[in-house]
Amino acid sequence: MIKQIKYFQAVVRCKNFTKAAEECYISQSAISQQIQALEKDLGVTLLHREGRKFKLTPAGEFFYKKSLVIVNDFDRLCRETLNIANGGEQKISVGYLRHFNKIELIKTVAEFNEKYPEISINLVQGTHEELYELLISGNVDMVISYLRRKPSDQYVNFFLTEEFFYTELPAKNPLAQLDKITAEDLKNTPIILIAPIGEHRNEETFYREYLGIKSEFIFAENLEAAHLMVVSNKGYFPTTFKKSPQNTKFVKYVPIFYNEKHLCRKYFAFWRLESTQQHIEDFANILKSNLLEI
Repeated sequence: MIKQIKYFQAVVRCKNFTKAAEECYISQSAISQQIQALEKDLGVTLLHREGRKFKLTPAGEFFYKKSLVIVNDFDRLCRETLNIANGGEQKISVGYLRHFNKIELIKTVAEFNEKYPEISINLVQGTHEELYELLISGNVDMVISYLRRKPSDQYVNFFLTEEFFYTELPAKNPLAQLDKITAEDLKNTPIILIAPIGEHRNEETFYREYLGIKSEFIFAENLEAAHLMVVSNKGYFPTTFKKSPQNTKFVKYVPIFYNEKHLCRKYFAFWRLESTQQHIEDFANILKSNLLEI
């Protein structure tokens, strides 16, 4: 009966038999038959049909709301029972950069959870250095980050996507009128970075060595603060996008070039080479697929 209840919930949620049948991977006639069987077992009419349309009866409205709780509890019961049978809860721990708050990551977690409901996902935010330490200490199974070191042969370096660097400047700043910009152009303009106090030196070192930054460094506590500093003409904020960003009335984005090339940042998923968890690679593949959809 649980399966029949789930079919009934799908029809109510989709407000359409055809869409519900597609979601449940069965034919429209089959899902209709299953709901009719459910009504017969209950001895009540749940849906009042009017041609291709329908509406819930009072009994159907009551049953639908109560069934949502029952199915949720049943699914949790099944997961916990499976965990006990397998000797404990299965889980993977994924670390990601604080600024990697992308909708694609949320979508990946949702899709992974749907595919592997028995596996718990633990997500950890951190700076590049914090994530590196968590990975080498074994406190996370996977890290989503970008390369700052030579790739290690002890880890899988799974390429995810790349984004290009732009400098965010006040729209009225003369530099915002350039088609492209270099570190030399920006040497007298402070660079605004987001990092905790303990990471200031590491960030400065990276940006001086990778971007060739020569200007003064100033730090913001969060993204909102960085944007406010830009429009206050305190400096420029280096940011990354997959595609050319849209300028606004207040800020403009100018591509940053280094040695005649548009600078880019390549994102990877890293995990230990000897890891035997197939689920880790599955998570990385789902994330890469979602990132490529943009």
